Amino acid sequence: MAVLSYNEILPKCIIDYNDAPYAVLSSHVFRMQKRKPVNQTKLRNIITGQVIEISFHQNETVQEAETEKMDAVYLYENGKEAWFAEAGNPKNRFSFPADAVHDQVQWLAPNSAVEVLTYEEKPVTITIPVKVDLEVKEAPPAVKGNTVSGGTKLATLSTGAKVNVPLFISAGDVIRINTDTGEYTERMEKA
Repeated sequence: MAVLSYNEILPKCIIDYNDAPYAVLSSHVFRMQKRKPVNQTKLRNIITGQVIEISFHQNETVQEAETEKMDAVYLYENGKEAWFAEAGNPKNRFSFPADAVHDQVQWLAPNSAVEVLTYEEKPVTITIPVKVDLEVKEAPPAVKGNTVSGGTKLATLSTGAKVNVPLFISAGDVIRINTDTGEYTERMEKA
């Protein structure tokens, strides 16, 4: 892959740093008085999730990480592991520790499409759609006059996730969830 100079290390880049892949979360190039320019970055290790702050100086370069994206399908979760299969090749199965991908998997129904980032041909992380449509399995009945709390109630979705929804949502409704925030966005029309 490409060699990046200090000022090319920008957000959304993935670089090799200390023999590990790091995603650049933020970068700020600045010059302090008579000194040479510095790029102050915040990096997240894609494998461990650890976030570090590193300053790259004008004479430093880094290697862009050799990552690839693979289309995959979420299969199931069995206690400690979440299982996936490569799209179009169900024999190529792989898993992630359940606690590492729980925030994403809670919004996925079986056979949902995901994107997997691979590093050195090994899956390291998943990306899910920003919005997903899920069926409400359980929703308590609305209590008349209960609008002091903003008019919401806690509903359980088909995947087991719990989310606050408006009072008019009932069991069997299909709702759209923003997976970044974990919030209800709208009720979908039944097909």
